[in-house]
Amino acid sequence: MISIDTRDSRPLYEQVVDGFRTLIVAGVMAADEKLPSVRSLASQLAINPNTIQRAYRELEAQGYTYSVAGKGCFAAAVDGTADPHKLDLLEQFDQVSSQLLALGCTAEELTARMRGGESR
Repeated sequence: MISIDTRDSRPLYEQVVDGFRTLIVAGVMAADEKLPSVRSLASQLAINPNTIQRAYRELEAQGYTYSVAGKGCFAAAVDGTADPHKLDLLEQFDQVSSQLLALGCTAEELTARMRGGESR
């Protein structure tokens, strides 16, 4: 379900947030599906339960999950087209692509890079 990469420079809680966000937006986790308990996920990933709790709080703050007292944390119904993370990344993409175009990069070069046809 969720995996942690110890070589990743991002904090562990961000990796957990990104993992669940991807599962929820992609529809792998259905709306109202229960997330694993903090303790069970912490045990499974071999990380501190406080890290999982922080990730769950962040997911809830971003609108990807909701909590029910005494029951746990559940996936919220999310429309992938209005995903705030996606919109933020698209805004960053617009800024970077504008800068690249200003530096002489062509639209064809950008398109080839996005399609994976351009080597670095």
